[in-house]
Amino acid sequence: MTDRYYVDTPISGSTAKLAGQEAHHLIHVMRAPPGSRVVLFDGSGIEFTARVEHVGRSEVELAILSQEAVGRESSPQITLGAPLPKGDRQRWLIEKSVELGVARFVPLTTARSVARAGPNALARLRRTVVEASKQCGRNRLMEIAEPLDWSNFLVATQVTVCRLLAHAGDEPPQPLPPISDAAALAVGPEGGLTPDEIAQATAAGWLAVDLGPRTLRVETAAIFLVAGVAHAVREVRGLGG
Repeated sequence: MTDRYYVDTPISGSTAKLAGQEAHHLIHVMRAPPGSRVVLFDGSGIEFTARVEHVGRSEVELAILSQEAVGRESSPQITLGAPLPKGDRQRWLIEKSVELGVARFVPLTTARSVARAGPNALARLRRTVVEASKQCGRNRLMEIAEPLDWSNFLVATQVTVCRLLAHAGDEPPQPLPPISDAAALAVGPEGGLTPDEIAQATAAGWLAVDLGPRTLRVETAAIFLVAGVAHAVREVRGLGG
């Protein structure tokens, strides 16, 4: 894929500028000379073919040559709620969520959460969204929402028909609720959700989904659940593997 760069302000008119990390990468890593062609995106769903016009010390000026609305978003729109795992596993979780088409990620605070989503952590996660979007070709950025505690997350998602919670239980498997335009998915922390938290969710209409006999890490369970829903939707819509 042609080199892609993210512009953090809406692109309009015939020119654009790259600054910050994006400019640094183009200037110092790619060493792109004037005349080079790249693809820009600003999160609006449009791709812009651009030509490097001037390379400064910390900024790059580009001419917009053409633009095209390119849709690479998934249906349904998935909201994924999960407590953040520790360390570099946070980045992996966000990167794979972007690649699988998750529309919105909500860092959850639960009774057994081990990592907190402070301002610095959220900034790093949002940068990871940009990097992953550049790599996989998405032109709309996955939203990193402000953290929510468990109760408020259940309230925020109550209008979504399809709500699936990763939790091993003794109940027999149930059919998935209708998946149309949106789905809300949730996983618990390393130590699992408490019985009270699970009871809250099921009372609010969430369906508990057993992901198998092995104990999965937060990020594995989250990606397993997202991929399972995506596959189920493709099968229902006759899109195959």
